[in-house]
Amino acid sequence: MDDQLKTRPSLLLDLRDPDDGQAWSRFVAIYSPLVYRYARRHGLQETDAADVTQEVFSAVARSIRRFDYDRQKGTFRGWLMAVARSKLQDFLARRDGKLVGAGGTAALRRLEEQPSAEDDDAFIEREHRRCLFDWAVEQIRGDFQEATWQAFWQTGVEGKGTKEVAASLGMTVGAVYIARSRVLARLKEILREIEE
Repeated sequence: MDDQLKTRPSLLLDLRDPDDGQAWSRFVAIYSPLVYRYARRHGLQETDAADVTQEVFSAVARSIRRFDYDRQKGTFRGWLMAVARSKLQDFLARRDGKLVGAGGTAALRRLEEQPSAEDDDAFIEREHRRCLFDWAVEQIRGDFQEATWQAFWQTGVEGKGTKEVAASLGMTVGAVYIARSRVLARLKEILREIEE
């Protein structure tokens, strides 16, 4: 995968049509895990993280028609995560019953527990890659026979040795390499489809 995975401009254009269920389904499938994991990283419980994720996507739905994609201004993912940060802060303010921060030991401890912006950026990039991988795997899983899939999964994802996997699947070592190569090629193809 490229260092900077980008959202396809065509997907952003498709999202401007609120009735394009396919575009919205793809968008939500790719990006909701990222927003959810971001909220969980900042200490939200599962249900609260799900609520924040829903708020983020509601805000995107309301404003996507006005969103002007300009690479010079930044990435769409950057804009999406700015919305996520804003909704997270709104949620925390509502939860705490305050609109402004308060001093004291508890407030200082909470501030110290928060990841830095640099940590957040690295987390967002890593999680975005993971979300894309998870989404792509789900898209192609049914395209392969079980033995082919297991040869890929066990060697490529679980990190097992080729000889061990070949023996457990009743395949030759060469067949494991071929199976893994076929799945990887398809995986790269589907990832290219959603990248710029």
